[in-house]
Amino acid sequence: MSTNDPYDEISLIKACSNGDSKAFKKIYDIHSGTMYSICLRYMNNEDEAKDALQEGFIKVFKNIGKFTFSGSFEGWMKRIFVNSSIELIRKRKNHMDVSELNSNELRLTTTIETGTMDVEKMMLLVQRLPEGYRTVFNMFIVDGFSHKEISDHLGINENTSKSQLFKARKQLQEWLKDWFK
Repeated sequence: MSTNDPYDEISLIKACSNGDSKAFKKIYDIHSGTMYSICLRYMNNEDEAKDALQEGFIKVFKNIGKFTFSGSFEGWMKRIFVNSSIELIRKRKNHMDVSELNSNELRLTTTIETGTMDVEKMMLLVQRLPEGYRTVFNMFIVDGFSHKEISDHLGINENTSKSQLFKARKQLQEWLKDWFK
């Protein structure tokens, strides 16, 4: 926000809590790009990401009065958008390739070497992952969820979460090897 702005974040949040539509618009304008990026990481395409963005903002505006000012507003919003994206994925029901961990898989390396690849290109590769792999990868690597939290959110076994993450990393490694040949 610029210092010339008539609203500071606290004022915007309070105005939104009181139903001020201009404050809603301002919060949307400030945060929609970041929140769209989060949705896009989880969804298959831009249309689905826009749906998740809309769902997320509906939840933000419905619940903004519950924001306690004890942490970052943007962090509070990010959690809502991650959860909204996950809910939309869960509604589709066909998102997970359920498989158990193979003990040999655990011994393989899971490090992704990206060399000089920029973030935008890496995100394009992540978006190419099958939905289940991409969801778990984003939740674990990007958003910092534990496998227990992922299993609770997605209604899957913790080992399935670990397997999905392993397979996502393995697929990304293969693509990256081809990329840097």
